[in-house]
Amino acid sequence: MSDTHALDDYTEEEDHQESEENVDDLMASEHDSDGDDDDTIYGDVGERILNQEEIDSLLGFDDDFSGISNGSGVMALINSALVNYERLPMLDVVFDRLVRLMSTSLRNLTSDNVDVSLDQVSTVRFGDYMNSIPLPAMLSVFKAEEWDNYALMVTDSPLIYSVVDVLLGGRKGNPSVRVEGRPYTTIETRLIERMVNVSLNDLSSAFDPLSPVSFSLERMETNPRFAAITQSGNACVLVRMRVDMGDRGGRVEILIPYATLEPVRELLLQMFMGEKFGRDSIWENHLTYELHQTDIYLQAVLGEITLELSEILNVRVGDTLYFNTKPTDKIELRCGDIPIFRGPMGRKDQNIAVKIEDYVPKNKD
Repeated sequence: MSDTHALDDYTEEEDHQESEENVDDLMASEHDSDGDDDDTIYGDVGERILNQEEIDSLLGFDDDFSGISNGSGVMALINSALVNYERLPMLDVVFDRLVRLMSTSLRNLTSDNVDVSLDQVSTVRFGDYMNSIPLPAMLSVFKAEEWDNYALMVTDSPLIYSVVDVLLGGRKGNPSVRVEGRPYTTIETRLIERMVNVSLNDLSSAFDPLSPVSFSLERMETNPRFAAITQSGNACVLVRMRVDMGDRGGRVEILIPYATLEPVRELLLQMFMGEKFGRDSIWENHLTYELHQTDIYLQAVLGEITLELSEILNVRVGDTLYFNTKPTDKIELRCGDIPIFRGPMGRKDQNIAVKIEDYVPKNKD
């Protein structure tokens, strides 16, 4: 009997310990599940790290780090006011003409098949663009004579070596060899100067239908610091063009400050060449005809005197006012308050007449 009772007590104690362990395991599993949920909700957010592509996209940089395209993110926010600075629709027409003219001129210069294409016309800050120029490059500073201001033409290194190779008799189909770590020679500079002068003549011809202007090359620079033509924060129009000569070629970029275009800004705001901004020639002719038929009244002023207000208040019927006008003095004819003619007064038949001798010029003040 005693052994049976001890066995029963041991069994009840073992069952109680197993039940307590099961409760502890259940509570531990619930706690672990809660912890897993917390890690799922908050752990990924705290440990999320942006990669380089996401950082560049956030800041608005391109793969080539040009930094001047209409990107997104922070750079788009910074440049939003600049990009919408002012739209000049006629510039697209002008540079489209330039592309066609340059294609013909460069073919005649190089005796090769040259294809010039327009990539984009955008707005940039001068300082941002100068900091983004890939060196080495040639910067041509040219002047608009009639506008009395300057602009910039940038020729990149691949195009420089391609033009030099073509002009010096390089074989077709062989890409130009780029030599790193040396400045451009005098021969290379002179050959590129010929190409720039041809391009500037074409640019003048492209602007001729809008406003005649002559572009002349001032100097060639290889350091952007020596090609500063305006303040770094000023807005400029940037024109990117691609020049292809078979397997060779490169880029030409023209940078024109808005201050340079100011003399022809009204013309550049037109939507198409020869726009008259809503003028109606029929209405203009009708208005001109009616103005010529309008009656106006002329007053012949015999003389004038200046009196104080107290003297005028004391004037009574029968008083005499004395003028300093003599019979030989010229009489002034006025339209309203504006003097127009002067001449001596006389008499013709039974009428008093004035002979017009002098025209009174309009007072500019």
